[in-house]
Amino acid sequence: MLKRLKTRVWLTGLVIALGALLVWLGPGGPRPVDIDPDAQAQEPGHVLEDAEITLFGENGNVLQSLKTPHLIHTPQSGQTWSETPRAILYDSENRQWLANADIGTLNANTHALTLSGSARLIAPDEGWQLDTELLHYDGLNQHAWSDAPVLLQQPPQQMTASRMDVWLNDSQVRLTDNVRGIHPPATQR
Repeated sequence: MLKRLKTRVWLTGLVIALGALLVWLGPGGPRPVDIDPDAQAQEPGHVLEDAEITLFGENGNVLQSLKTPHLIHTPQSGQTWSETPRAILYDSENRQWLANADIGTLNANTHALTLSGSARLIAPDEGWQLDTELLHYDGLNQHAWSDAPVLLQQPPQQMTASRMDVWLNDSQVRLTDNVRGIHPPATQR
């Protein structure tokens, strides 16, 4: 009987010692994992259907608005991705310029808009349109540009170039590199 008691005391002591060792080593649950800020910055914060975004300038005037059937916004980076965006860009005289493309990326912090895939910029007041595959727009300076080939049309006239710049406030377009145009003569009635 004494031998059995010694065995029980010894086993109880062993269980208590193992328990104390486990407590000393740390809690038995999962350990917290540090969040990777770079990975978190890429996580979307909002996914919206049939969305419209309006960006305002410092004095409260509308600088640009964007409508899209599908929008994904990542708040940590301020980036907004949009599918088939339709944008209205405003110049200093509050004239509207229309832009659209297959894909759009908007940085709400810098008001930078990038349109890719069949990008088009239309000046309704002047009656011309510009087509390219990649169009950049600086909303703070109302400056659009493309380093991809462009087609500028004001029927019946057409011009192509390797690069272009448009300053909305001045209604000025500059085509550079390999500029070619078709300018039919005016017909007399």
